[in-house]
Amino acid sequence: MGKQTIHFNISERKLLLRFVDVFVVLLSLYLVSNWFHFDYFTITKENWTWVGVLILYISIFGTVFELYHLQKASRTDKVFANIILTASVTVLFYLLTPFFTPLLPSNRLQILYFYVAIIVALTLWRLFYIYFISAPRFYKKVLIVGETSNIETVVNAFRYVDPNYKIVGYINCEKALENAIVIDGITEYPPSAIHDIIEKESISEIVVASYNAETITSEIYHDLISLLERGFPIKEYTQVYEDITYRVPVQFVGKDFYKYFPFSRSNKNKLYLFFHRFFDVTLALIGSVAGLALTPLVFLGNLVGNKGPLLYRQERVGKNGKLFSIIKFRTMVTNAETNGAVWAIKNDSRITPFGMFLRRSRLDEVPQFFNILKGDMSLIGPRPERPFFVKELSAVIPFYETRHIVKPGLTGWAQVNVRYGGTVDDSLLKLQYDLYYIKHRSFFLDLNVMVKTIGTMVYFRGQ
Repeated sequence: MGKQTIHFNISERKLLLRFVDVFVVLLSLYLVSNWFHFDYFTITKENWTWVGVLILYISIFGTVFELYHLQKASRTDKVFANIILTASVTVLFYLLTPFFTPLLPSNRLQILYFYVAIIVALTLWRLFYIYFISAPRFYKKVLIVGETSNIETVVNAFRYVDPNYKIVGYINCEKALENAIVIDGITEYPPSAIHDIIEKESISEIVVASYNAETITSEIYHDLISLLERGFPIKEYTQVYEDITYRVPVQFVGKDFYKYFPFSRSNKNKLYLFFHRFFDVTLALIGSVAGLALTPLVFLGNLVGNKGPLLYRQERVGKNGKLFSIIKFRTMVTNAETNGAVWAIKNDSRITPFGMFLRRSRLDEVPQFFNILKGDMSLIGPRPERPFFVKELSAVIPFYETRHIVKPGLTGWAQVNVRYGGTVDDSLLKLQYDLYYIKHRSFFLDLNVMVKTIGTMVYFRGQ
């Protein structure tokens, strides 16, 4: 087998970034405190709560400002701005937090040193990460075994998710090749070359992406068995796809759907369901009060910018296909759908300027806290669609109705990972995220969605 290179998986790199972020910040503050004899942030056994609060804020705001988004964490033009935002908001919240953080120092210069130390520490560490850990020497080199008809779909699914996951080439199951050819920058090799390619390219892993087992020839089969018996990593495509994209590859599931949709686990966890509903009601009550306080401002904006009713109701499909009326602040001109239901599109002329602000900030969704209190919706889940679109999409997207086995949500795993889209392909992508959430939903994933939703609002990514 080829020489094995060191490679960090997605979860390992995210954990590494979080751990070292905290470590370098605490180390820099410790050094600054000792060198300059500042007492604002002195780390001792007695003030461990100071450290805990700082770690919490770095983790939360680092997530909000995408410090742990691997694509952006590998680019200097993106990461520095995210460091400034994370450090600024972290320091601001830390200074304003009572009881669990130190009293403000009499010498305000200490606050500046505190702020600069965090920025410098994060910047130096992240530059090291970009130029050394995220360098090609740590790429995971992968060889695909599959059919030509599927290779571009497979490559595109992986290429834009993990910058350190490099597909070197693929073995075509459909026919033997005498000469290698190149498709979309990926080299196609004949089956007889599998051992040579592993040795020559230092391949770390083989991914089998054949959706028809009959296309795998006996030659390829015996080669794979031989490699597996020697401990070489061989994985099935849908398994890898779900692990690195956080989506369920519904378009490739087919007759084996029961292997990929073990939804009964989260739906029968009574403790999870109880606390899920408890937090739904608690946060919906808080959101409703905040929404009532916000309503006069939205009313004035609507009076000037929208010139029409403040609220509107629209029929949506809920859990188990039950229809309910969703409530939103109106963002479009009156009579926007006189010719029937149509997808909202980018730069949609029906959306008013004030309505665009409400959509991008996600404030148009605030009235749906009342839908949550009624039990029609949950705080987190697949976004509810209109019956017309559900019927249309169910006819062309496999397993589309599966997203209705849980309550629809005010926000969701799809909403924090992809921008709004009004095509069948966009809906397929969102469905993959929705099914991943339904399959893996947990307290941790719910918390992740909540934190990422804050980022969506901060960056005005709603539509």
